[in-house]
Amino acid sequence: MTNRKASRRNFLKGTALASGAALLNPSPLWGIAPQGERIKVGLVGCGGRGTGAAVQALAADKGVVIWAMADAFQDRLDSSLANLLKSDDQDRVDVAADRRFVGIDAIDKLLPLVDVVLLCSTPSFRPAQLAKAVAAGKHIFCEKPVCVDSVGYRSVIESVKIARAKNLTLVSGFCWRSSSPERAIVGEILGGRLGVVVGVTSTYLTSPLGTRPREAGWSDFDFQLRNWQHFNWLSGDHLVEQAVHSVDKINWVMGGRHPTKCTGLGSRFCREDKPEFGDIYDNFTVVYEYENGPRATMIARQQPNCYNDNTDWITGTKGYAWINGWAPTHWIKDYDGKTLWSYPKDGEAPNMYQVEHDTLFKSIRDGRSINEGEFMADSCLMAIMGRMSAYSGRQVTWEEATTGNENLTPPSLSDPMPVGDAPRPGSTTSGAAKS
Repeated sequence: MTNRKASRRNFLKGTALASGAALLNPSPLWGIAPQGERIKVGLVGCGGRGTGAAVQALAADKGVVIWAMADAFQDRLDSSLANLLKSDDQDRVDVAADRRFVGIDAIDKLLPLVDVVLLCSTPSFRPAQLAKAVAAGKHIFCEKPVCVDSVGYRSVIESVKIARAKNLTLVSGFCWRSSSPERAIVGEILGGRLGVVVGVTSTYLTSPLGTRPREAGWSDFDFQLRNWQHFNWLSGDHLVEQAVHSVDKINWVMGGRHPTKCTGLGSRFCREDKPEFGDIYDNFTVVYEYENGPRATMIARQQPNCYNDNTDWITGTKGYAWINGWAPTHWIKDYDGKTLWSYPKDGEAPNMYQVEHDTLFKSIRDGRSINEGEFMADSCLMAIMGRMSAYSGRQVTWEEATTGNENLTPPSLSDPMPVGDAPRPGSTTSGAAKS
């Protein structure tokens, strides 16, 4: 690993400098790329999702070339590249040895070489990487979550504004927004089919994610990064890292309205007592409250050998709606049980991950920028404020989460990097949460 001794101050300083450079040197859309013209793509973060994003970028446009790659670990970069070279579009994977970069600062070397960047690395580093990509004038696909704390949220909001001023396309990794059945039913809801939405219940109940035991030669930073989903400072906990998809659907059906406050519960019952299981919870329940009375409840769990579910129940003044993306089943009924609308079983359902990249590259070809940054950032902050409330046992307002000082990045990324006990509600403080 390089830059193991990078400090939080230097890390955030780099973000601020990148944002400042963008303001001083705004640039127009880098150019309308004619059909067939090559588009050089850089991949930052070479895990499974990053590799999948690169495959989908190749499938989205015949002019796409995977030109450069960056990851914190050499073995992950090598594995990803090997898989890309086995893909159907391997002839457009052209990553020469001098365009393969390793280290947490690797994006700095990649950005000058590409037209488009796929940000698929560890979430804690994403605000700074987004700021750098925007400053460099690149079009961006950004995986979720885009931030893990209040400080990161504010950085992202600033980058989103700069990207819009520079006419850069920014497509988010909230994949359900690219799913045809979800688009259709949310369109019906926002169009008034349910009347006024007064309640939402969403679930994300699943099993724990995998871990990697510590190996000889790994630093504390290496070990934690190898198991990043299980460490709060890297992932934001599973409410922010995984269940944020369902939080985003709440945000979507509520029309992007910000909740005024939330009350969260959570605990750690079923994670094994091993270092690689980190310091995160294994269950959350969060109640979001909106102005004039509506409430939304988010229930998330990562526990083994339990019932799994990922559904959304939306209640309105005229009826109720059911979204089950895993089934898939999508319908709206009135309070007499009459079906008002349903998505046809044989309806269009293209791969939502592919649609994200089709949208990105069509935008570039057409010279019409798309910016999904606001809802991407706001959905992440909704999950963050839920975690803040659950960790502390306090109610957290949107204003507190937005303006708070919570910054999860450790003061130093050098050994030792001790891991504390899981948060204990009632005694743990969390960012801006107040008594």
